[in-house]
Amino acid sequence: MLRPVRADRRTQPPRPGTPRGMRLPLVAAVVVAAGLTAACGPSTEPAGSAAPTAASASPELSATESGTASPEPSPTATATASASASASATPRSASSPARTGSGAPGAPATASRTPAAAQPASVPGPGYDGSADAQKLIDAALRTAKSEGRMVLLDFGANWCGNCKAADKVFGQPQTSALLGTSYQLVKIDIGGNSSANSALLRKYSPSGGTYTMPVLVVVTPSGTVRTDTHVTGNPSLTSEGINSFLRQWAS
Repeated sequence: MLRPVRADRRTQPPRPGTPRGMRLPLVAAVVVAAGLTAACGPSTEPAGSAAPTAASASPELSATESGTASPEPSPTATATASASASASATPRSASSPARTGSGAPGAPATASRTPAAAQPASVPGPGYDGSADAQKLIDAALRTAKSEGRMVLLDFGANWCGNCKAADKVFGQPQTSALLGTSYQLVKIDIGGNSSANSALLRKYSPSGGTYTMPVLVVVTPSGTVRTDTHVTGNPSLTSEGINSFLRQWAS
């Protein structure tokens, strides 16, 4: 005799299952998905990650995000990020010196340069060159004197003149030579020969005429104006003291 419980179990309807007709489409879908994955290649992004946005592409934002995403940021990284944020947030002080082209704080961008001091002029040696073009020498001396702020000293003399030789010895002494090179352009002009051109230059710069006592020393400004003429005033003492005093007096 069967128990009622068993009878009840047999009479229960069967559990619903997947119809046999739907299994084939599911299998086909799985096969197609596997084929697409193999064709495109495996994804390099972890599952669930989103595509990078424009904000995360910025270096500053990336550094901030990496700092906040880490559960335990390193002290050095935190301090560096804080310092960078403070520096970028703090405006430049109006009183801070601006950079200039020279690289020195506060220096003007186009600082004017002071011209270097002119080198001492060369002093001609003793004697007079009768073959030299005296006019060209005077013109060149005037140009140099104008550019370097000197006077021009014209020395009219002759190689056979004893006083001229005495003056040449003084001109060759170190102190007098230094005075000449610093303050004058010296031009020596031979009037002891038969050069009519040199004689005409003497009359041009010393027009008082008469008998000339050599050497005739004439100080001329860079513009060509005569400042002093020893044919009129008389020669200084042909010693270092006399000539040096004469050179200092008319140097400026």
